Amino acid sequence: MMTADRYRAGMPQLSYTGLSENWLLKECGHRHWEALAAHAGRATHDFGDDGGHRSYAAFTAIRLQAFGFDSLCENDEFDISSALHRTGAVRHISTHRIHRGGAALAHVSMSSTFVTRGGARGNRCVARAALSALTGDVSPVPDEAVPMIELGKRLRAGDATLADGLTATGYAPAGFLPCPNSDFNGADFLYFANFQSFVDRAEWQRHRFPEPPVVSSRSLYYYSNVDLGDALSVHVIGERTCERGIAHWSEVRRDSDGRKIADVMTEKHWRQR
Repeated sequence: MMTADRYRAGMPQLSYTGLSENWLLKECGHRHWEALAAHAGRATHDFGDDGGHRSYAAFTAIRLQAFGFDSLCENDEFDISSALHRTGAVRHISTHRIHRGGAALAHVSMSSTFVTRGGARGNRCVARAALSALTGDVSPVPDEAVPMIELGKRLRAGDATLADGLTATGYAPAGFLPCPNSDFNGADFLYFANFQSFVDRAEWQRHRFPEPPVVSSRSLYYYSNVDLGDALSVHVIGERTCERGIAHWSEVRRDSDGRKIADVMTEKHWRQR
C-alpha cells in the first residue's frame, strides 16, 4: 500500500535548523496510522483487541536518515511517499521517502505493534494485543528497514561494540517532567516523537553550540512508557565530537523505578553557512 502527498514548508514544518525532525516524525507516524486503518478497511484507526479492549499501534523502533534538512526553506515544496508492510500478526513496518524535486531529504522506517491496557489504567500495564480480525499476507521486512531491525537485535543482545568510537562521559543525567499538555498524546501515552525532543534538550543543556548541528541520522527503540506525573532522565552512554559533527548514544530512563524505556542513537553534522 503506497501513498504520496505534497507539502509546503511553513512554520509547523520548520525549525531553526531547517526541516523539523519532530514535525516529520509526527507526520510519518500519522501516515503510518492512517495506512493501518486503510489496510484494515476502516475509516478511522479505532482498533479493538480480541478481548474487546481498545488497542493502539505503538511504535517499537524508528530509523531516520536525513540528507540536508537545513537546505529546506520557507515555502519550499516537498513530497512524502509512504508504504506499509505487514511483517507479523500485529506488527507493521512503514517506510517513508521525503524528497524535494529529485533530491532526497530523508528516509524514515517505522515499526509498530498493537498493544492494549486491557481493562486497567496506566501505562505500566500495557501488553501486546491479539487482533485476529487483522487480515492480509505477512511479508518480509522491506530492505530499507533491515538496518533498523538489525540494530534493534544488537541492542537487545547487549552488543558492547555499539559504543565503539564513543567516549564514556561524566555528564549527570538530564531530568525532565513530561507535561500533559505538550508531551502526551490523545491515547495518554508519552508521545513517541517527544523522546527525540528530550534527547535534543539534554544535548543542548550539555553543549550550547554557537551554531547548532543538523541531524544526519537518528535511531530510536522504545521499550516502555511513563504515567502522568512520572519524571524521566536522559543518560549519555557515550559521545563523540569531531570535525564532521557530534554523535551520541542515550538511554531514557523512568525515574520512579529506574527502568530504561528507550535507546536513542544520534548523529548530527555541523551546518555549512
